[in-house]
This record gives sequence, structure tokens and C-alpha cells, in this order.
Amino acid sequence: MARIFKQTQFNFLKSMPVILIFLIALSGNSVIHIDFFSVNIHYILVYFWILRKPQSLGYGFIFLSGIINEIVLGIPLGVSALSLLILAAVAAYVRVLTVRITLLNDWISFLPALLLANLIYFISLYFLNFSIDYLYLIQNSLFTFIFYPILWLFFSLILNLTKI
Repeated sequence: MARIFKQTQFNFLKSMPVILIFLIALSGNSVIHIDFFSVNIHYILVYFWILRKPQSLGYGFIFLSGIINEIVLGIPLGVSALSLLILAAVAAYVRVLTVRITLLNDWISFLPALLLANLIYFISLYFLNFSIDYLYLIQNSLFTFIFYPILWLFFSLILNLTKI
């Protein structure tokens, strides 16, 4: 009985990234707004898990969560899914180049990935004649970058629990 419980607990922790990405997409809370700042958890989640353990979060799940998020938020289809896939591609490239995984390396490499994903997001919405709040996009990028280490520690804890 204890072995079954431990195996169930292990499988739950192992599938935590997929559960989190779909909970975030379905709730429409991929961006947390608190007074004057907002953090895009969707970006941090995708970047961390593709960088650290890519087999736990597939590209199909990332694309599907982006499409679900767009349907919930009412933005044009394919825009956030494309930016999430660009972010995942940069994380996969950084994973190949990285020798030692540290918070500082991940955090520094997250900045160009975040800027490239937001550039794709901005260009896609611009050519679709969708209204864009430039200040909000810059502010969101800045606070997403600042809050990356906090969520990195949380996700590292989950990752360490799956290794035990």
C-alpha cells in the first residue's frame, strides 16, 4: 500500500509541469497582475522546464496551452503559442550550450529569450492590427525577468522532489 502511494506521489510530481501549464492556460492567469506590476508565469514555466527537464514538458503541450490561453483571453490565435514555442526553442538551444546549470546562467540566458519571445508577440499583434499597450509589455517583461529567480527556486524544489 505504501509503495502504491509513493508511486502515485512520484507520478503526480513528475507530471506537475504539464498540470501547471494547463492550469495556467485554462484559468487565463498566465500573467499575474498586482497593482503596478505583472509577471508572466507561463514564460517562466516553459523556459525552466525546457531548460532543465525537457522530456517532462513537450512542445505539443506548450503549443496547446498557448492556443487555450489565447481562446480564454480572446487574442488572435497563434500569437502566444508562437511566442511560447520561440521561448522553448531558445531554452533548448541554451540547454545544449550550457555546461553547468546555475541560477545565474539561467537568469542571464532568460533575458534574450524573453526579449525575443516578446518581440515575436509584438510583431504578430502589430501585423494583425491588434491594439498593443507598449508600456504594459515592457513592464511585464521587466518584472517577469526580476521574478524569474523566485520561481526558479520553486520549480527546482519540485524537480528535486521528483529525483528523490
